[in-house]
Amino acid sequence: MTKGPFKYLRHQHHFEKTNSGTEMTASFEFQSPLGILGTVAYSDFLERYMRKLLLTRNQFIKEKAEGHES
Repeated sequence: MTKGPFKYLRHQHHFEKTNSGTEMTASFEFQSPLGILGTVAYSDFLERYMRKLLLTRNQFIKEKAEGHES
């Protein structure tokens, strides 16, 4: 991330061929801004929000990649 609300953000997708197809693993690292205030916000809100966002997004990617309609 070069611009945005986070002090640091890195999101990658890794693909591995398996016997049943392809497995995608997402890695996501971020650091919230605002020092200690950002740390409190991270522990109370951002972690749950980002986890839900990524799970929803990954399900969408999976459905599209497998040719399913969401």
